[in-house]
Amino acid sequence: MTNPILIKHLGVTDFENTCQAMQAFTLARTNGTPDEIWVTEHHPVYSLGLNRKNVIPPARQDIPLVCTDRGGKITYHGPGQVVIYTLLDLPRHQLNIRSLVSLLESSVIELLADFQVTAAAKQNAPGVYVSLQSTSAGAEAKIASLGLRVKNNVCYHGLSLNVDMDLSPFNAIDPCGYAGLAMTQTKDLGISADTRVMADLLLKKLTGKLESSHD
Repeated sequence: MTNPILIKHLGVTDFENTCQAMQAFTLARTNGTPDEIWVTEHHPVYSLGLNRKNVIPPARQDIPLVCTDRGGKITYHGPGQVVIYTLLDLPRHQLNIRSLVSLLESSVIELLADFQVTAAAKQNAPGVYVSLQSTSAGAEAKIASLGLRVKNNVCYHGLSLNVDMDLSPFNAIDPCGYAGLAMTQTKDLGISADTRVMADLLLKKLTGKLESSHD
């Protein structure tokens, strides 16, 4: 029988310290180590992933920039954004990196659907996107971002969902490497639930899918 996943609510944390803790956990874990999911919000920070080629530095100097070992390019984290880190043994859940990405994206998409918000994933641009009704036809914005790291079939890092935050720091970067990519959040889509509620609802979606993945 698979050990239950341990859920840890960390509150508001320092991004760099949390990354170091994930690395230490992953390095120390064994085949019998229970999987963990960490739920947090971060103090304002720009996060730069391993795909750093041609990334334009942030136009703002008042927010720290931290290089990390996740996949992807540059993004922003700040209070009001739910961050969920998935520290998982992938074979234990019969997952690989692609199926985990799909699982994370579908968890967010189904959560938004519960609030009558239609969202979708993109094949070559990981994350979750919604249509912006208030702008020209076809315009879209990103509401959730993904970045993962896999070593020896175990993963860490995870996803972020914009809930009720200051989105202006995104204007100082090309989010995820895409110039002009609009960002949005659940509050601006008419969802009044706060970060704690949205985190709990997203966790239910995510853990339910993980449990069914190894049934």
